[in-house]
Amino acid sequence: MTNYEEPVSENTIEWPYPIDYEKENEISADVLILGGGIAGCHAAINAAKRGAKVVVVEKGAVIRSGAGGAGVDHWHAACTNPCSKVTPEEMMEAVEAFGDYYYGEYGNGITCYILCRESYDTLLDLEKMGVKIRDEDDDFKGAEFRDEETKLMFAYDYENRHNIRVQGAEIKPALYKELKRLGVEIHDRVMTTSLLTEGGKQGARVVGATGFNVRTGEFYVFKAKSTIISMGRPSGLWAFSTELIGAQGLEEPNWTGDGSAMAWNAGAECALMERSGPSSGGFRYPSYGAGNCGNTWYACNMVDANGKEIPWVDRDGRLLKNISERYYPSTGQRLTLYGPNIPYELRGASLVPDLAERIRKGEFTLPLYADLPSMPVHERRAIFGLMVAHEGKTRIPIYENYTQAGFDPDKDMLQTPIAPPERAHMGGMGMGAPQWRELAFCSGGGPVINWDLRTTLEGLYAAGNQSGAGSNHGAAAATGRYSARKAAAYAKSAKEPVIDRNQVDQEKLRVYAPVKRKDGGGWKELQAGLCRIMQDYCGEHKSEAILNTGLEWLKSISESEASNTVARNPHELMRTVECFSRITSSEMVMHACLARKASSRPLNFNRLDYPEVDPPEWNKLVTTRLDNGAVVEGEMPIKYWLSAPYAPTYKENYEEHSEP
Repeated sequence: MTNYEEPVSENTIEWPYPIDYEKENEISADVLILGGGIAGCHAAINAAKRGAKVVVVEKGAVIRSGAGGAGVDHWHAACTNPCSKVTPEEMMEAVEAFGDYYYGEYGNGITCYILCRESYDTLLDLEKMGVKIRDEDDDFKGAEFRDEETKLMFAYDYENRHNIRVQGAEIKPALYKELKRLGVEIHDRVMTTSLLTEGGKQGARVVGATGFNVRTGEFYVFKAKSTIISMGRPSGLWAFSTELIGAQGLEEPNWTGDGSAMAWNAGAECALMERSGPSSGGFRYPSYGAGNCGNTWYACNMVDANGKEIPWVDRDGRLLKNISERYYPSTGQRLTLYGPNIPYELRGASLVPDLAERIRKGEFTLPLYADLPSMPVHERRAIFGLMVAHEGKTRIPIYENYTQAGFDPDKDMLQTPIAPPERAHMGGMGMGAPQWRELAFCSGGGPVINWDLRTTLEGLYAAGNQSGAGSNHGAAAATGRYSARKAAAYAKSAKEPVIDRNQVDQEKLRVYAPVKRKDGGGWKELQAGLCRIMQDYCGEHKSEAILNTGLEWLKSISESEASNTVARNPHELMRTVECFSRITSSEMVMHACLARKASSRPLNFNRLDYPEVDPPEWNKLVTTRLDNGAVVEGEMPIKYWLSAPYAPTYKENYEEHSEP
């Protein structure tokens, strides 16, 4: 039974689960994994294989949770596959010149190199679990992107073959089945709320975590020798829409920054939290559901409203004569990488870069369309039948729904959103207003990690999107796999964890406060107010005065609206506590923005009071952490992973640290 009463009205729907907020469960583990997405599952599987008692805690249901829960269509940087012509070292040299995307100048060389070294091995692990990574049924026999001997299929760069097309719609069920086979203890529908530290002190060794069941409200205390955080990065800080959130790009709508907030509150050092960029929030077409020629749709033919084909060119502006040429490096070019703002050395084929001007002059007429029917049959089927059918968030809403509605890629075209002409060469992909922002996708901030993937807190490791800068599906899998080795080895020699009871009791008071109240606002209003603060005081242009005002508003919303929010059931309690995490993440962002006293193009960071762009003295990482509740600023070399005390090369560091 519970001592808390749900407010009753004529519109109240009876909660379908038994509620017991007072019940407390204590769980012990050698390795505790917080977040059961791609990184968390690979971490759990590999820690269990090393003999550790493993516990996974997941806010959703592990079988389908996380950004990769709905699938994946291509596997990045599989440099060690037998067809690859690029070594991990060559790939690192390339991506370090790639300053605006996953890695580059302000990326994470540790996670990137682990991806290059281990992503193919991780893919082979998945194949043993039943995931199809080859064209086993010869559906694409004879295709230019298929290797006839291995039956592997490749995307983007058909010459160097380092991106593998996979049939990944069922990856999470396969991982879940393996977790169950290995006897991993899974706690679905449990939201983690805090990290527990030795003596309850900020900055001390992490000895576990707390959480509550989002259906029954029961409280959990997890005690662990080592802990891996593998949760999603903060999202929804600037833009919020409950009605349109399903269309929110590639982000998982349940990414609320719980892991980042917990690590910050525990005293972990964080970096790159100041990096954000414009986003359309929920106000966009569903991912891959409108015609374009990028990413999963690369390199689709594009035509204008009159059916006139838009030319493709190589990096030098040379017109490409046929579709095949789009998938190969230019003459004298070592390899290509896909994405926006690619440096010349790595730039692949694209639509003519002056398309915007041509549209203005009337040479091409909006809207544009992705012309699948004119593509060679293997390319057409690879785009819509293979990749769209397996990419995250597309199998049901795009592939199945469009097909059931009558869309036929053999004869139908999809319209491209009418974005600003300046982005027309990207296939019409556009962004929202400047104040609608997100932390950089796959390269946002988070806890600082070392070559063991350990944070600055003893006993706490990070994998996947939780690690500061540098993650995609393959990287999440590879770093999960790698972190397990380190966390399991640490757990073998770690002393028994001791939980500080006062720390637990204080967390229970914080978490359950919203269900004790009778009157107050709801979580949606709290979330909307938070986004308005971020839009107004941490938007495209920042200054010390603006940011400090924003921090005052965050303090105010914490002390007023957040302290008066009511939760009527465990689900609303989850959403409310997520708002608390977002408030903390917003504070982290603003403190990081204050710490960087220079504007930066790679970070998409503009300070009105420090307008100089990328001055040499600011070519570094700025860090922030909490010490006894006070914010402490610091700095690190931009490539700290190749600086003392580490070796000067990626290969040396990996070989020294990759195994316990």
